[in-house]
Amino acid sequence: MISKISTRYRWISPGMQWSVGAILLIFFAMAAMPGTLEAQPTIVFLGDSLTAGYGVEVQEAFPALLSPLLSAKGYDEIKLINAGISGSTTASGLSRLKWHQRAKPDILFLALGANDGLRGLSLTAMEAHLDDTIKTALSSGMVVILAGMEIPPNYGPDYTRQFREVFPALASKYPIVFMPFLLKDVAGLSEYNQMDGIHPNKAGHVIVAANALPHVVNALNRIDAPIKSQN
Repeated sequence: MISKISTRYRWISPGMQWSVGAILLIFFAMAAMPGTLEAQPTIVFLGDSLTAGYGVEVQEAFPALLSPLLSAKGYDEIKLINAGISGSTTASGLSRLKWHQRAKPDILFLALGANDGLRGLSLTAMEAHLDDTIKTALSSGMVVILAGMEIPPNYGPDYTRQFREVFPALASKYPIVFMPFLLKDVAGLSEYNQMDGIHPNKAGHVIVAANALPHVVNALNRIDAPIKSQN
């Protein structure tokens, strides 16, 4: 390889010939190393105040807490984008997803709907908004994790039941990863919630992250060639 380079670039000084040859050898060596030029997987967490970490620091919210948990399982340098916005409903999901598509995410963690239910909004509209968001993500090549939601029976048992059923219905409609209830082992337990009884405290977010972990790992295993260390 070096002799060919020297012949082809005979008009270049010996010092320059060595430099060109060395650069090309380094380039070819890097190209031959598997995985070195691959981008790290990116996960966008599209949610509301439960995702944003209302009442706690952003590094204490469950999306950030997933980083060391994933690293412990050998998934290093996963890019986690917390796209939670307090007060948001499913109506904003599609437009916000389109904005975050510029980051070329591999995985969408969709955790919207709680505010729809707490405000008694149309469940037909909520399902349609979530459906559009999921379809757009899938058509863009993303793996989707849908987090189910539950609400207190403020609007009666029928509304509460119908609200809960929207999420598994969507999960059965599309090839997505389903987390049945985002606040499993946290909702209704005072020791894991803030004074409002709705938003997880720091300890609550630790539990949410631990419960979300297997679903995130499942999604990572579905994307093309996820980068996992051999530790």
